[in-house]
Amino acid sequence: MRKILAVAAIGATGLVLAACGQKQAQPQGGPPPVSVATPLQERVVDWNDFVGRFEAPQQVEVRARAGGYIQAIHFRDGQQVKAGQLLFTLDPRPAQAALAAAQAQANQARSDLKRAESLLAATAISREEFETRRAAAQVAEAGLRARELDLEFTRVTAPVSGVASDRRVDAGNVISGGTSNADVLTTIVSTNPIHFTFEASEAQLLTQQRQQGRGAGRVKVRLQDEAEYRWNGTVDFADNAVDASSGAFRMRAVVNNPNNFLKPGMFGRARVEGSGAYNAMLIPEEAVVADGARKVAYVVAGDGTVTMKPLQLGPLTGGLRVVKTGLRPDDRVIVNGIQRAQPGQKVTASTVKITHKAPTPSTTPLPTAAPAATATPVGAQ
Repeated sequence: MRKILAVAAIGATGLVLAACGQKQAQPQGGPPPVSVATPLQERVVDWNDFVGRFEAPQQVEVRARAGGYIQAIHFRDGQQVKAGQLLFTLDPRPAQAALAAAQAQANQARSDLKRAESLLAATAISREEFETRRAAAQVAEAGLRARELDLEFTRVTAPVSGVASDRRVDAGNVISGGTSNADVLTTIVSTNPIHFTFEASEAQLLTQQRQQGRGAGRVKVRLQDEAEYRWNGTVDFADNAVDASSGAFRMRAVVNNPNNFLKPGMFGRARVEGSGAYNAMLIPEEAVVADGARKVAYVVAGDGTVTMKPLQLGPLTGGLRVVKTGLRPDDRVIVNGIQRAQPGQKVTASTVKITHKAPTPSTTPLPTAAPAATATPVGAQ
């Protein structure tokens, strides 16, 4: 009997302790506090992000087409030059002397041909002799034109507009003229507008092609020390094939560069317009929860109960994630304190407002791979 009473007492004690433990596990102070907000509604444009390099549309090595003594240089190193502007002058005297001799020969040949025409009319010379004199006159005229070109080539002008490099040869040197690297006098690169080249994936290419004709194709570029995409351009070239080894597709944009600030060889991060403007709902990236392979948001009902809604997400814009489907405009999404919320439980919700985050300059080197796609509000373009 005493054993039975002892076992009963132990059992009662266990029940009391279990009840105390359950009482201690109950949350204190009511439902946990969270912050909720309705999705921000804006009209946005999707952009695909790329990393690329600026290239000169034209790059020309300036050479003299005739040899001679460099008499003068007519530009400063690094100067902006225009097509046809005089850069170098060779000593023209040898070419002038050769031209004078060719002129004399041409005059004599013309005179001989005119006299031969009179003699042929009077049958004083044969037709064969007349043709010989006419051929001599033509050769003399060709020689005259060649000597005129030699004189013209003593003036070396800019073949294109752009920025000149430093001079490779100083005045006082004698050059041979021609196409060898030793005869390069300077180089000129055109920089306004300037090209921005980048590689797109096959999926990005398909998106770009499907959006053509619907406002897509604009380009915005920023440098690695800039927070804003301040350089504007347009896609003007897409390669004719996808690289089978990498799956990449080469594209090019023409970017305005009025002050020649952008230089060939610079890296930049570009946004290429991937869609026309559309209405979208946006929530903070922190409000998106991973539920296995799904992305969900926690929504608070009118009675404070937390529910979970699967989302179809779009790109980022100003720290906010575009939600394509899954939310209603009046849904109260948990944006702060989400770690304290559980589906099916109640919370104490305080309402806040969703705003964009201010951009900050990047201090890290540009990546070699393209980041994820982004979007921007229509009014921020």
